[in-house]
Amino acid sequence: MVPNPNTAPTLFDRALLRARQSRALGLGPATFLLDRVAEDLEERLHAVLRDFADVADIGTPGEGLRAPLSERFKSITHVDLSEQETLSLQPESLDLALSALAFQFVNDLPGVLAQIRRALKPDGLLLAAMIGGETLTELRQSFAAAEAEREGGVSPRVAPFADLRDVGSLLQRAGFALPVTDVDRIVVRYDDAFALMADLRRMGATNVLFERRRTPTRRATLLRMAQIYGERFADGDGRIRATFDVIWLSGWAPHESQQQPLRPGSAKASLAEAVRRPRR
Repeated sequence: MVPNPNTAPTLFDRALLRARQSRALGLGPATFLLDRVAEDLEERLHAVLRDFADVADIGTPGEGLRAPLSERFKSITHVDLSEQETLSLQPESLDLALSALAFQFVNDLPGVLAQIRRALKPDGLLLAAMIGGETLTELRQSFAAAEAEREGGVSPRVAPFADLRDVGSLLQRAGFALPVTDVDRIVVRYDDAFALMADLRRMGATNVLFERRRTPTRRATLLRMAQIYGERFADGDGRIRATFDVIWLSGWAPHESQQQPLRPGSAKASLAEAVRRPRR
């Protein structure tokens, strides 16, 4: 069968993701990243001088946003990201769409952003945070080196993450006005690689790639990975570093009250003439 070029590739096993997130709740979830994002999101919303009546949380795991924002909003509707990634939202039904640490596991992010854009009322706002950039680059490199050395090959271990430029382009592609993106880099230190992997398990964020290795990792490979991690990415006190890049994205549903770019050819001065003009 010839693949459809208009269909997004299926990278993530979302049924497995749901199971891993449920397991994390039983283990005692590690929420430090989500807590930080929720706090930052609250601060960013305080800078927006307007009221929002109809608010939805798109796919945030657990109670990550509803508790911190309960004082500002009387109610926040939680909208689940189904395995088919369809959103149960009516057109022009929302003033504000929020999401925290969910979009990095979406197979068709352009499609999800387009659904949110349709669900926003004119001048409605999307404000979201997702994992991206160089997140877990240390773990990715250490696993690749250990597998290549011990097993003669490399398997997908860490998900591919979108970078800042990609996310900005996707906002424009989905039809958002005034798109803005920025990155918050968080470096967390651990005693060793196994402590990091335990936290990832408690986040429900272990490997859910469809192309993941299906057989258990050899003990020798794991031990070598931890050794390489310590050799390459440890500080002077022996503790290792783990990078998490949180990409923030925001955009507005178009409205006539928003700033508009100047029409091509409407400038009253020529840049070329200004450059050619001799200095006195």
